[in-house]
Amino acid sequence: MPPMGTRSTTASRPDASPVDRVALVADLVEDVPALTARSVLASALLGAAQPRMPASWLVAVASLFGISAGAARTCLWRMVANGELTADDWTYALAGALLDRRHRVDDLARPAPGSADDWDGTWELAVVALERRPAADRLELRRAAVALHLAELREGVWARPDNLPATRQAEARATIDAQCVQFRHAATDVDVETARALFDVERWAGDARRLIEAMDREHEAGAVAGEGGRDVLRYRFNLSVAVVRHLQCDPLLPTALLPDDWPGDELRSHYRSHVRALQEGLAAERPVCP
Repeated sequence: MPPMGTRSTTASRPDASPVDRVALVADLVEDVPALTARSVLASALLGAAQPRMPASWLVAVASLFGISAGAARTCLWRMVANGELTADDWTYALAGALLDRRHRVDDLARPAPGSADDWDGTWELAVVALERRPAADRLELRRAAVALHLAELREGVWARPDNLPATRQAEARATIDAQCVQFRHAATDVDVETARALFDVERWAGDARRLIEAMDREHEAGAVAGEGGRDVLRYRFNLSVAVVRHLQCDPLLPTALLPDDWPGDELRSHYRSHVRALQEGLAAERPVCP
């Protein structure tokens, strides 16, 4: 594996074997949580070209992960009953919280917000105001802070450049509101190097470049077929999940705080192309819906 932030010298070989291709980002893809029937079906709809897909397509995706057609259809029925999907004429569409998540995934795949260039140099801070909190509240706050792209300066103090809309992620913002005192447009003496270290910019960029390279390799490998092809499709599906998880961790810093070769928008562009190719591959596996 190449050192963080570098590109492999063998990355662009069109004849790289599937094993070599997978090895490039094995740690990132293996870090994807084990996919249950629900998470496979939800991830398929979250990454599909449209948030509504035929049952046959969803069953085909589930089959790549060893989930039987019966188990997949039972799971789809349960997701409809739970308000996560709607069903109409053998098609299923995202609903409720999953549809909201789909909108966030779509936003992640677009170029980074233009506000990155409009930064006035100030920061936003959230400081825990409660003396004692249950462990569940502390965990909820950490998740909300991460969702809002805040970094922890020290225990109970979260901050970031004030270049993102205050109204973003309403649910996460409500958690911050309930537990913290907040400051907006605050002047600080945080310099560029400190900000980059706080958000672990070098590591994020290095992993992003490896994911870009991995998607390039799959593009070079082209279409797949047969049982081995199903293994490749399964890997490509997991790779798309890994990219979305990585984009969720993009610090979305102002341009002034980023290196000149920041790969954020390049990763987004490659992801959009990767998903289109993945949909074509999955369509070829789709059985006829009874």
